[in-house]
Amino acid sequence: MQLPAHAYLDKRNIPYIKSEFPPEIEKGAAAVAHALGYRERQMIKTLIFELDTGERILVMVGGDQNIVSGNLKKAAGSRDIKMAGYEAVQETTGYVIGSIPPFSWQPESFRTFLDVSLIDEPVLGVGTGVWGHEILITAENLVKASGAILVNLVDREKPATP
Repeated sequence: MQLPAHAYLDKRNIPYIKSEFPPEIEKGAAAVAHALGYRERQMIKTLIFELDTGERILVMVGGDQNIVSGNLKKAAGSRDIKMAGYEAVQETTGYVIGSIPPFSWQPESFRTFLDVSLIDEPVLGVGTGVWGHEILITAENLVKASGAILVNLVDREKPATP
């Protein structure tokens, strides 16, 4: 199955591997990791947040990671941030929560953040927009494809940005 996320990567000559898992498995990065034989950290949660300015941003962390609110606020430059609701996510991305690709749908000025700890992972899995299909990609190529800004989103002992 050729999806818009695949076409986006193909057009930019960014290498990746198509992968599939049974679509009836439980939703979530942890379930995908287990189905594909990877660690939870390697399957990426793509989360949409809304800032008090009305701006929406994409935040990527590993399936076993939790965002430190203060770090996200510092990285985004806003003290008032909340997770976007179901309708806002679909309006922003064109996809439903559960398999949002981290590229191919954003306007040029859209900000995307990736937790810096993921840069050392040999492979990361991201959604394609269709549950049951996953893209396996290196962290370097994920940054290239998504335009992600590397920040510390999960370690409360370190600053959000260098």
